[in-house]
Amino acid sequence: MNKYKHILYYLVAIVVFSLSLYLLINNGKGLEQTKIINHSANEGLSIYQQISELVKHNITHPLAILLLQIVTIIFFARTFGFIFGKIGLPSVIGEIFAGLFLGPSFMGNWFPEFNAYLFPLQSLGNLQFLSQVGLVLFMFVIGMELDLKVLKNKANDALIISHTGIFLSFLLGICLSYSIYDSFAPPNVGFISFALFMGTAMSITAFPVLARIIHERNLTKTKLGSLTITSAAIDDLTAWCILATVIAIVNAGSIAASLFTISLAVIYVFVMIKFVQPFLKKMGEIYSHKEVLSLNVVGAVFGILLISAFLAEIIGIHALFGAFLAGVIMPPSVNFRKILIEKTESVSLGLLLPLFFVFTGLRTKITLLNDEHLWKTAFYIVSLAVAGKFIGATVAAKFVGQNWRNSLSMGALMNTRGLMELVVLNIGYDLGILSPKIFAMMVIMALATTLMTGPLLDLINFIFKKDKEETFEIKKKHFRILLSFANPAGGRKLLRLVNIITGYTKSTTEITALHVTPNTDINQYQLDEYEKESFKLIKAESNKIGLPIKTAYKVNNNVNDAILEDSNSGNYDLLIVGAGQSLFEGTLLGKVIGITASALQPEKLIGSLIGKSSPFKGNKLIDDKTTQFIKNSKIPVGVFFDHKLETIESVLIVISSVSDVFLFFYAKKIIRNSPANITILDHKGLIESNFDLKEEVNGLEHISSNTVQLIHKNAWDDNLLNDYQLLIASVDSYDDFSNSVTIDNPKNLSLLLIRP
Repeated sequence: MNKYKHILYYLVAIVVFSLSLYLLINNGKGLEQTKIINHSANEGLSIYQQISELVKHNITHPLAILLLQIVTIIFFARTFGFIFGKIGLPSVIGEIFAGLFLGPSFMGNWFPEFNAYLFPLQSLGNLQFLSQVGLVLFMFVIGMELDLKVLKNKANDALIISHTGIFLSFLLGICLSYSIYDSFAPPNVGFISFALFMGTAMSITAFPVLARIIHERNLTKTKLGSLTITSAAIDDLTAWCILATVIAIVNAGSIAASLFTISLAVIYVFVMIKFVQPFLKKMGEIYSHKEVLSLNVVGAVFGILLISAFLAEIIGIHALFGAFLAGVIMPPSVNFRKILIEKTESVSLGLLLPLFFVFTGLRTKITLLNDEHLWKTAFYIVSLAVAGKFIGATVAAKFVGQNWRNSLSMGALMNTRGLMELVVLNIGYDLGILSPKIFAMMVIMALATTLMTGPLLDLINFIFKKDKEETFEIKKKHFRILLSFANPAGGRKLLRLVNIITGYTKSTTEITALHVTPNTDINQYQLDEYEKESFKLIKAESNKIGLPIKTAYKVNNNVNDAILEDSNSGNYDLLIVGAGQSLFEGTLLGKVIGITASALQPEKLIGSLIGKSSPFKGNKLIDDKTTQFIKNSKIPVGVFFDHKLETIESVLIVISSVSDVFLFFYAKKIIRNSPANITILDHKGLIESNFDLKEEVNGLEHISSNTVQLIHKNAWDDNLLNDYQLLIASVDSYDDFSNSVTIDNPKNLSLLLIRP
């Protein structure tokens, strides 16, 4: 009765609302007699024409264009980043190429109408401002990744290497300016401004890209990696100070005015270091142990960032320098910086920075280089850039005592320009120092010097095969397990599971816990602290249960590839991973998006085209990332689905095929290592008729008849699933089992699916 009462009330409310609205609008029309009404330009057109005009107006609205631009940019940036990552190049280079692809060099040349619609000239201002916001946040992160204590401790050799490369590159940049000033400098730019800027641009080393290359090549904990990353950090710090000075000179217009600007800049830096930094340090001490920062603290930090950028801009040394300095003076607390970096990178790297790449691509008109002389000049610029950094860093590294292999490798790494070069070039373009032609040549130089880093390192390693960094071999034991975890809490639970299945073979089992961090989520300088935090929980669990582990930490763009590389090359016997939860399950929209995303994956597209797989087929439980382990691992894989697993009192092992005989191997380990009761479910009625399976069951009962029971298919009730904490099955058998029973979300049932 109460239900109908609510429905009646709702209907009455609708009727009253409708009548009131009708009366008000009808009476309101009489008020129009005192007004001059401008009727719509679409009045008098047919319904079809009105709808057509409305749609045309909506899709050409500036906000609609901006949102379409962002969606397109993110899509192409991720696509090109994925492709370049697959061929062993930093994904950031792919994102830069995405900008060139969408710009006039390709899309504008081959599809001018589409390019004109997607990137009309009047819309570029909005895109530029958004990209500048992304750069401000990015430079803030770069500043936070510089640990001045580390620079101080390792400054001697690194300072010589860094500044030698800068001095030589700067000098070659001045020489380059002398030879190309007449032909390529804009008409209103003086030689001093042009030469100083070219010298600065030639001196840049891309600290973020270089750090990622070092991590991806596992050089972080080598002397080469440590010295190179410190040199690059000093290089970045020095180059930005030089650039701020050059910008001050260019903006001031005269030596006297530039001295005034530089004086203001010195005062500004002094205030930031002597007054703002102590306040931030105190804040860091208070909040250093907090897992999250309050909105007030985050607001204060970003307020300081914006004020610093604003002051640097009005002084005349550019907002990006202010953002960089704000990052440098942030509290030294690793946890404090980590939280800020994670919050900032999510927006800057994920959304806004790709806008900068594409905006740079829209400015870069490679088609302007339309004759042999221009391409010779571009080659000349690239050659001088390589010579300055490669020769300067190599000679300096050799001078401070490095061997030839490390010296040449350092030269190749310090030659990397990447993203930082593009930032500097865009500043020069905005200031009017660089013409479109020289801007295009310098962009080519930035890309060429970054792309050659990997091949140069490979060539140097090939030449110096015998001169390798010291490596440590782990002796082979009977059973080696690689446990890969995504988060510390998950790693602790995986270790508990491994402890259960290790059993009496603990003394002959070797466990390696592997954690891989995507490089965009890590503070490059606090790598040791990140590693310590990642393994804190699993090491505590290891000590608690008395199960020794070794640890392995990697930073890599592609987490799955890094895990597979270790499992396939490390002489392991079993890979244990935690299952990822698919974002695309549970809702209709999620399933539609999931099917579309799955179908558009490059591997699946290729597989479907050559007939190896269907892009729409997949396991309903196991997500695509976990499927990669199952398909591509050369060793057995155990996939763990955790559902609030705390204790294991009852284990269900499902036998659906003769090939499931290997599961008894793990059953024996569990029996010998825990008091858990084990139930063998003969799901297909195979055990009685198969000698091997029957013998395995008899063997289990002989070990412990009190804790082992066998259930035949006819005696099984789906409700019994609620009695177990852990279900173990092969991947194929679980598919068969789950399709024939009703699994209605058992309260505490976790799964271990094994692919032998």
